[in-house]
Amino acid sequence: MQAKGIEHEMNTYFMQLSLAEKKSVVQMIKTFLKRSNEKSEAVSLEDYNKDIDEAMAEIARGEFYTHEEVVKMSKDW
Repeated sequence: MQAKGIEHEMNTYFMQLSLAEKKSVVQMIKTFLKRSNEKSEAVSLEDYNKDIDEAMAEIARGEFYTHEEVVKMSKDW
């Protein structure tokens, strides 16, 4: 698939997501980009702990999916 087609498909799917789902996708993309920019660099303990703290804050705000929700969503993939 050509890049333009992929971008169109991504846009189409992204627009169908809820706000919480969009936030999750954006965070995932940021993680991919961060890792690709740090290819050979190990994650520092400080960054690791920061990521954990951010994840815990998201959970505290209710920004997560249960296993059952993910299983249900994955059936549409």
